[in-house]
Amino acid sequence: MHPRCRAASPQLLLGLFLALLLLLQLSAPSSASENSKVKQKALIRQREVVDLGIMECVYKDQQESLARDGSPGANGIPGTPGIPGRDGFKGEKGECLRESFEESWTPNYKQCSWSSLNYGIDLGKIAECTFTKMRSNSALRVLFSGSLRLKCRNACCQRWYFTFNGAECSGPLPIEAIIYLDQGSPELNSTINIHRTSSVEGLCEGIGAGLVDVAIWVGTCSDYPKGDASTGWNSVSRIIIEELPK
Repeated sequence: MHPRCRAASPQLLLGLFLALLLLLQLSAPSSASENSKVKQKALIRQREVVDLGIMECVYKDQQESLARDGSPGANGIPGTPGIPGRDGFKGEKGECLRESFEESWTPNYKQCSWSSLNYGIDLGKIAECTFTKMRSNSALRVLFSGSLRLKCRNACCQRWYFTFNGAECSGPLPIEAIIYLDQGSPELNSTINIHRTSSVEGLCEGIGAGLVDVAIWVGTCSDYPKGDASTGWNSVSRIIIEELPK
């Protein structure tokens, strides 16, 4: 029920009570007709007031039941910024990382060649080629290409190998090639003289940057006697050196 109707309920009850009281008085015998008319008019007026109040409450209750929710209101004015927060706890010290830029690789190679070495020594250095190594963490690829020969009447073996600044390669192993000749037989003369173009090739790591003396040598094989060796007979011989990234 409408709030106004609830607030007026005691007055309505009082009016009803007065109306009933007048009805009782009218029902009693009276000597004066004038008083009867006055009381009757008052009763009619009280009934009109009561009926009007009841109709007003009924009308307002109907209006409330038919009412709808209104449209949502517009956003309010933005509030003022809050108080700035405090600094957090200090973090742990991080690692210092240096950004590295890989340099582009520049080819670095050299070739030393001889038209006719014709070197007939059995033990010792045959030829050398000096090379400038640019980086300490690179590898060297070496190649000797030339004519090799070995002859002997009994079994013999010769070994051709590279040295770097006077020492054989140790990263990881020596760079070498061998020729072995077995003892001859009556059908095959063991002193046969054959010269063949051969190669000695490999990679060596662990050599520092700077000048490197690269040399090709000839020597004996372990547990075998030496024979008659020949290197670079009647042909071109060469040493090729190339620096390679690891």
